[in-house]
Amino acid sequence: MSRPEDSREEERDARVPGGRPIFVIQKHDATTLHYDFRLEVDGVLKSWAIPRGPSTDPKERRLAIPIEDHPLDYADFEGIIPEGRYGAGTVMVWDRGAYQNLTRKDGQEVPVAGAIGRGHVSVWLEGEKVRGGYAL
Repeated sequence: MSRPEDSREEERDARVPGGRPIFVIQKHDATTLHYDFRLEVDGVLKSWAIPRGPSTDPKERRLAIPIEDHPLDYADFEGIIPEGRYGAGTVMVWDRGAYQNLTRKDGQEVPVAGAIGRGHVSVWLEGEKVRGGYAL
């Protein structure tokens, strides 16, 4: 079932002041415990699995494995994915907030979708637990 674009926009605006794009980190206790990092990009959540979880130390690097895009509504999901379904296990929102694109080339901002497509995106996260500059 699809919803009109404007209702999705209103929903996003209610989640993050100023209508800025969101990020969410979900703790996912599936086959193995990991964290899913998601960025709102062009109406979907671009997603990566982070096996060791996020770090609050900017000097510490973590593996981020690209996974399938998720719908924007998934940013609010907390609960149990039933046995037998892809990703079965418990999901909880670990952190969320707004983000700002920091990706630049020759002094110009590179759109997030293009930066992801080229394999490198830099963002400033403004969450409750995670705050600061990160690169994927």
